[in-house]
Amino acid sequence: MVGLAPVRWALRVSTVGVMSTRDPELKKELDATVETRKELGDAYETELIESFLEKLEERIDATVDKRVRRQLAEQQLLTRGSRRSAGREGGGHGPGPAFALAVLSLVLAIPLSAIGAANLGLPGLLVAWGGVVGVNYFYSTMRH
Repeated sequence: MVGLAPVRWALRVSTVGVMSTRDPELKKELDATVETRKELGDAYETELIESFLEKLEERIDATVDKRVRRQLAEQQLLTRGSRRSAGREGGGHGPGPAFALAVLSLVLAIPLSAIGAANLGLPGLLVAWGGVVGVNYFYSTMRH
């Protein structure tokens, strides 16, 4: 079992600082695996290392799953927050286009009212304002 000597050395190195500070339970598991190997000898070394590596893989998978779930939850919270703020601003378009059309309608309604009233009287005024209201109504129905 000379080929596994680097694995033993790597396991010893990894227990010195990193594992003892991050995961004491995993360090205990590794120490138990090393002690069992000493008791059983070279005959079970491969099985013991594979068993420890399986436990290590399960621990890594659990950690990754936890991180992914946390990141997904954070992402969903951010998405919900941006939807709420977009909803307050008019569905993401903001009040800009609607407000601009309202101001433009009022600005253009003044000369249109004067022209319509001067040429046709009250019917001309009603036609001018009917056009302004129609344009705004059409815009609001197309927007929703």
